[in-house]
Amino acid sequence: MTGGLCKLKNLQFLELSRNYFVGYLPPCLANLSSLTVLDISHNSFKGTFPSSLLYNLKSLALLALVNNHFKGTFSFNLLANHSHLQVLNIGSYTHDFKIDTENPPFIPSFQLKILEVINCTLNEPSHVPTFLYNQHELRQLHIGLSNMKGRFPNWLLENNTKLDYLNLSNNHLIGPVEFNATTKFSNMHILDVSCNPIREIPPQVGSLFPNLVTLNKSSSSLQGSFPASLGDMRQLINLDISNNKLSGQIPQEFGKGSNDLRFLKLSNNSLSGPFLPSGSNFTKLLSLHQANNSFRGNIPDEIMKNTELRMLDLSNNKLHGEISSWIGRFQSLTFLILSQNSLEGPIPIGFCKLTELAYVDISHNNLNGTLPKCVILLHLRYLHLQNNKFSGPIPTVLVNSPLLLIMNLVNNKISGQIPKWISSFLNLRILMLKKNKLDGPIPSDVCQLKNISIPDLPQNNLSGSIPSCLNNISFGRLDSLNGKVLGKFVVPWVTRSTLYIFYPDTNTLNEFQDEQHFAEYDEQDVDFMSKSRYETYAGNILDLMSGLDLSINKLIGQIPSQMGYLGNIHTLNLSNNHLTGPLPETFSNLKQIESLDLSCNILGGLIPAQLTNLYHLSVFSVAHNNFTGRTPKRVNQFATFEAGSYEGNTLLCGPPLNRSCPSAIEQPTLEIDAPLLRKDGFIGAFLYSFAPPFLCCISLL
Repeated sequence: MTGGLCKLKNLQFLELSRNYFVGYLPPCLANLSSLTVLDISHNSFKGTFPSSLLYNLKSLALLALVNNHFKGTFSFNLLANHSHLQVLNIGSYTHDFKIDTENPPFIPSFQLKILEVINCTLNEPSHVPTFLYNQHELRQLHIGLSNMKGRFPNWLLENNTKLDYLNLSNNHLIGPVEFNATTKFSNMHILDVSCNPIREIPPQVGSLFPNLVTLNKSSSSLQGSFPASLGDMRQLINLDISNNKLSGQIPQEFGKGSNDLRFLKLSNNSLSGPFLPSGSNFTKLLSLHQANNSFRGNIPDEIMKNTELRMLDLSNNKLHGEISSWIGRFQSLTFLILSQNSLEGPIPIGFCKLTELAYVDISHNNLNGTLPKCVILLHLRYLHLQNNKFSGPIPTVLVNSPLLLIMNLVNNKISGQIPKWISSFLNLRILMLKKNKLDGPIPSDVCQLKNISIPDLPQNNLSGSIPSCLNNISFGRLDSLNGKVLGKFVVPWVTRSTLYIFYPDTNTLNEFQDEQHFAEYDEQDVDFMSKSRYETYAGNILDLMSGLDLSINKLIGQIPSQMGYLGNIHTLNLSNNHLTGPLPETFSNLKQIESLDLSCNILGGLIPAQLTNLYHLSVFSVAHNNFTGRTPKRVNQFATFEAGSYEGNTLLCGPPLNRSCPSAIEQPTLEIDAPLLRKDGFIGAFLYSFAPPFLCCISLL
């Protein structure tokens, strides 16, 4: 990058941002004494920022260093004599870059209009930079993720009445936020003080900031009631006061006043009463997040005035009654989340108009019936219907949802057989059908779900044998997934949902699509049995998880040897069935297995010694079967397994069982014992006579 560049002494504009530059910043850039703009942001420069570089660059009006890998300390004193400086953007990918605005002390000759200090360690001990007392022309100020402490700088707003953007998020600022009753900051459009323990919203916040477009005070330990004066913000488009301790009802003044709202986020508070006040007129609302509060009653008619809604989250409240047919008015709806309420009755016919849905979670209610036959969900990716009272077969309308990634129907009354058309879900990663009334065989069509990582089918009435083709399933192998990510939810390209962002410099509201607006639902989670207990897997952990659970069914026959080639599987549960025959020798190939439960079957023969080479195995059970001979050697992971892993096998001997082996019994091998495993001879009949121990496991049902 050096060479002739450093010889261009008349160069005024050097824009190198958003490239792939690496290494150290060349000090010879100090020769470019005519520079007015130096932007090296969003690269991978490293090392200590060369302080000598700035001594000769006294004409700089814009300096942008943010998002590199600089280390060491950057002193603002280096800029004291840069009288032309108006825009300063500084920060790092890590907190290894320290910013010192106090030592040595200085009086700035510049008047900044834009200052951005992000993801740095700001001063030690950190506090609001004192040089800002001398700044009176600021338009935009962003000091975030910088460990800034102390009281909220009320003086900063009073000194900079032209501020239209203030972001002090992710610091340690405390309240109070106090101003005179007559004070107005009419130029302020965006105010973000989220993730600070401020603890209060000024009662007159609406009159203080009458022209606010965006207000974010989420995760600020706010207490008390919902400020009615928020309704005075007639231009408010985006309000986020989620993750606080606000209580009481939403005042009517707010519902009638903030008619331009597009995004309203009140989730994770203690708000009560109706989730929208009577007389609300939010006709432009695009996104409504009210989860994890104490809202009561039916879903009110006020929401019917809006036909543009894209995201609706009312989960974990105290709503009851039926989902009315008016839900069909929201024909642009992409996210519908009504889980963990007391909703009842069938899914209304109006659901058929919601053709843009990509994410549906109506789990943990008392809903019944099935999906209407007219439903066409071409964009559907996540379907959570678990813990309801849905009945009938797996809805055939889902065959029209080829993009489905997760289907969760756990704990319903779904009956009939697993349909052959299930093979049409070529993108399906998680299939949760536990605790239903499914019967019949597992169709071989399941083997065509090559991208699936968790088929969860326990506690049904499935019968027949285990398909031998299950080794065709990837169980999460990355080479089979073409880079698809499950735990992260990415949806913009599959919907026509339009979101908006406000640009204060042009005072315009423009359409845009960005994953940040889906951050609330970025992490999917499922509950899955592993290591003898239910675990919740979410986000990146879910992406790495793979397992098969066919337990508590009526499966018969031998375990297919092909299952030993599921090399990427982490948990396998075949317990509480009627499986017979040997434990396949191929199971020694399950190198990633962490939990293997074959208990409560009618399996027999010797336990293969090669299983001791499964170094990741932490839970192992062959209890209540008809295994014979010596237990595997107490080496590697098998040294940790107690007697409970082997109990109920009366012909097993050796530690950890309190049953010693006769000297004639040799350590089991896979080849020698094959004749003992025949079902059609005397030995087979003898082993089957020990089926009664299996009955002791039925209590698990």
